[in-house]
Amino acid sequence: MDKPFGSEVKFMLELGTAHPAPSTPTRGQWSSKIEFLLAVAGQIIGLGNVWRFPYLCYKNGGGVFFIPYILFLFTCGIPLFLLETSLGQYTKQGSITCWKKICPLFEGMGYGSQVVVLYSSIYYIIILAWAFLYLFSSFNSELPWASCRNSWNTETCVEFDRKAYHLNWTVSANATSPVREFWERRILNVTGSVHELGSIRWELALCLLLSWIICYFCVWKGVKSTGKVVYFTATFPYVMLAVLLVRGITLPGALDGIKFYLYPDPSRLTDPQVWMDAGTQIFYSYAICIGCLTALGSYNKYNNNCYKDCVYLCLLNSGTSFVAGFAIFSALGFMAYEQNTDISKVAESGPGLAFIAYPRAVAMMPFPQVWAIFFFIMVILLGLDSEFVGLEAMVTAISDINPSFFRVGHRRKLLLLAISVVSFFIGLVMVTEGGLYIFQLFDYYACSGMTLLLFAILQSVCIGWIYGADRFYDNIEDMIGYKPLPLIKYCLKYFTPVVCMGTFIFSLVKYTPLKFNNTIEYPWWGYALGWWFTLSSTLMVPLFMLYRVITTPGTLRQRMSILCTPAEDLSLDKSEKKTLELLDMPSTLDNLS
Repeated sequence: MDKPFGSEVKFMLELGTAHPAPSTPTRGQWSSKIEFLLAVAGQIIGLGNVWRFPYLCYKNGGGVFFIPYILFLFTCGIPLFLLETSLGQYTKQGSITCWKKICPLFEGMGYGSQVVVLYSSIYYIIILAWAFLYLFSSFNSELPWASCRNSWNTETCVEFDRKAYHLNWTVSANATSPVREFWERRILNVTGSVHELGSIRWELALCLLLSWIICYFCVWKGVKSTGKVVYFTATFPYVMLAVLLVRGITLPGALDGIKFYLYPDPSRLTDPQVWMDAGTQIFYSYAICIGCLTALGSYNKYNNNCYKDCVYLCLLNSGTSFVAGFAIFSALGFMAYEQNTDISKVAESGPGLAFIAYPRAVAMMPFPQVWAIFFFIMVILLGLDSEFVGLEAMVTAISDINPSFFRVGHRRKLLLLAISVVSFFIGLVMVTEGGLYIFQLFDYYACSGMTLLLFAILQSVCIGWIYGADRFYDNIEDMIGYKPLPLIKYCLKYFTPVVCMGTFIFSLVKYTPLKFNNTIEYPWWGYALGWWFTLSSTLMVPLFMLYRVITTPGTLRQRMSILCTPAEDLSLDKSEKKTLELLDMPSTLDNLS
């Protein structure tokens, strides 16, 4: 900070004006700390906590799965979580411009992460469209997936119940359940081949449009609207989860389901896939390496204790996943009890758990419509806040590239509208009769675990070695008044890149091409499209490195020195920030940032 600038601030403070003429429009800020906490909680706590973690836990040795999970949590999850939130808070920049200021050579990480966010926003919202259609169907006098007396049911549909098993009824080998036929024939009506997209499912298309309209109005005023909406969307799912948990553990067979969920199998620790699943679950559920945490942290006050927030939010996320497993598997235990079968035959992962297994369990409960409504409201809210907070992060990243343009008038809202409209029309492909084929390509390749692992390695190397872990700790101390636990610094320098590199290599060695429902192979163009999703984000890093090296003047040594040097205006001087905050002038502080 040069002296004329500091003298100008001092002069204005003495006059009491405290409002210099802004060169760019004011950058937003959270109205309160609780808004930031709820926004981050809404982003990191989503459907993966409900349907992915419980399934991985029972699949990978029950209680022993917590050993690799906790290892990845403390060596990768918390360090990278703190890195991203504190980086945004210190630089007051989104996920693209923050890396440009920290280390211009790694600017491509910001662009690559936003490509991942864009892809995930396009396909993740399809789950909300499915959930909305289920929710609307739950208001019928009888749940439509509870019987075979519907127009979409086939002759092989069988209403499985306890009486049938007690009477030793013979069920044919190709028999299907009404809940599966409702999902496959009523909601999706999946075509027989990936080559056949079929027609648009107009009910799903309208539900998709409704989802995008809600997301748009949750974000259209920036953190002013996002900060208010999360009071409801981030807290109400916990009410729903508590209701479903209490109901689930009171059902017959619930204890068997919980035992199945947590029963430890130490032998599973020798399987490398268990460690791979633990690592990828941390990356997916903590929303790290996609830039959202950086954008949300950038709206914090300078002296916010981001370190304490990081620890609390990470523990909240993992705790929610653990508790959700009790709610889910108590209901699955009840379903196995009703059908007199093994729980492994009713437990499914991914969308199958939310749209087949759990609705089937709900249909067996007293007053099934009430529990179905509760469940799908929870699913919608869990997915909704993850969706619109990611959308907010993407708009923030783009706006920070050219704030003088995007923060003027309604240009930010028009940018948000353009992203929403384009994403909606692309998403229409996934609500066709063959849309599930495209959805699985997005799900498997667009948010590839290999991409996130590569970004994690680059982030930890950039901060730990090039920018400097000690300098990074000095920045945090400048904000919160003390340095975090030294273990986190050593993780960023050593453990995080080593663990992520090992997991990345393992994922390459164990890579298997996607198969639809684990049986149907995709044609060549399907795999080409999938790899485009992966490489279009990953290649941003080397391409921008090459571009920066070519366009920077000087010898190669001089270029690398320039590109690895932080910007001079990385952050305001500590004393000036504190002075401005004491005068309660967040708008002035933001303009100076």
